[in-house]
Amino acid sequence: MKHVLFLIIASLILVSCEKGVTFDLDESSPKIVVEATIETNEPPFIILSKSQNYFAQITPDILANSFVRNAEVYVSNGTLTHKLKEYAIPLSNNYTFYYYSTDSSSLATAFLGQINTQYSLRILAEGKEYTGSTKIPTITRRIDSLFWKQAPGSSDSNKVVLMVKATDQPGYGDYIRYFTKRNSESFYPAFNSVYDDQIIDGTTYEIEVERGVDRTQDLPDDFTLFEKGDTVTLKLSQIDKVTYDFWRTMEFSYANIGNPFGSPTKVLSNISNDALGYFGGYAPQFRTIIIPR
Repeated sequence: MKHVLFLIIASLILVSCEKGVTFDLDESSPKIVVEATIETNEPPFIILSKSQNYFAQITPDILANSFVRNAEVYVSNGTLTHKLKEYAIPLSNNYTFYYYSTDSSSLATAFLGQINTQYSLRILAEGKEYTGSTKIPTITRRIDSLFWKQAPGSSDSNKVVLMVKATDQPGYGDYIRYFTKRNSESFYPAFNSVYDDQIIDGTTYEIEVERGVDRTQDLPDDFTLFEKGDTVTLKLSQIDKVTYDFWRTMEFSYANIGNPFGSPTKVLSNISNDALGYFGGYAPQFRTIIIPR
């Protein structure tokens, strides 16, 4: 809707229309937002919240009250089905973060993520049922090495480009998402974090690793670069196609925010019943490099 609105406004400006135009946009009903992941050797981790209207004022109180509480959440690996427990983490200013994960009091049915395993998700919340499925795939993209180069065209001799040498196994249909951790920062996904193997299938290749970003912060012009003295960890995760499609469309939509000529994009979800979000499986591998000063 935002992209359509911008296109309408741009068209009106171009034709120099002088008549006042008023847009009466209906408010949409909140939808459940599912952020669900399962990673190799890790328990399932699910956050449930409610969507907000596009023009709604976003405040800490609204975000804190957007969590969906007291839901029944089940994850199955095809053999075991485990009912997750809701957990609360106190934050500053009396706010609380809520999520669902393994119930430590019911470990007989608990499990961790495993490679080459299919998982299903079932959520009962506020009188509705939502389902989704994903797979933690086999790792077919191997990290061979990390190395760095002086950043070309930069006037700052302290800036460097991080490079990865990797090998992709033959056979199309491999998908990855990557994150970087710089020094004591958290792992952040890159601005464009998901890739397929249409071009590099079955080859060994070298490519730049752009620095992961916190999308809640303003990005400087050189946000893709690292600095001499940084300790950088690359997290390269094999993902299935539904996870790839979600993040591909999500990141394309994010990149077009505020662009009046950007194409409207539907973010592809794998959660049923018109929910937003996704259930994604990850098979990560890690490699760390210390960039000398």
